[in-house]
Amino acid sequence: MSSRESILSKIKASQPEQRALPGLTGLNLQVDLVFQKYREVLTSIGGTVVEVGSFDEIKTFIMSEYNTSLRLITTLPELADIAETGWLEADPHSLSDVELTIIRGVFGVAENGAVWLTEKEMGQRVAPFICQNLAIVIQKENIVADLHLAYERIGNEENNFSTFLAGPSKTADIEQSLVLGAHGSRSLVVFVL
Repeated sequence: MSSRESILSKIKASQPEQRALPGLTGLNLQVDLVFQKYREVLTSIGGTVVEVGSFDEIKTFIMSEYNTSLRLITTLPELADIAETGWLEADPHSLSDVELTIIRGVFGVAENGAVWLTEKEMGQRVAPFICQNLAIVIQKENIVADLHLAYERIGNEENNFSTFLAGPSKTADIEQSLVLGAHGSRSLVVFVL
């Protein structure tokens, strides 16, 4: 027996017993517990979660937290009185001066603080990435516990472009220092209705 065969036979002989994979049922938590976990995780990665009861509360927050004399854009008709809505067919390069983009998210994922976005919600696929600040609106009941449930929810959905987006852009490559807004939005606020 060659040394290779000897090593492989010893590895094969010392394998642990095979076990069935754990079931994934029962991962659904109560909506409030999932929301608490979502808030905790998104906050830990640099995002902000604001629980609101209406679009008027969103408007009030935006008016108090952002410089509204700069360019604000949205895909949401409910916010048309505080942000531009006529940019959807514009040249994507014309969005380079956007201070705040406000879009709807399909659902959130508590496990990693992400929001599932498709091109439909983005308006233009560059919009959530080129702006200085990003705000996403999701429904509280549309937050799932983990990625297993997220992928189950996505199913065989076909989109030209879609992504999970979690927190503002960040990097820690340089001298192990965390930098927010390195290659995308500097901030992310998720409004949970």
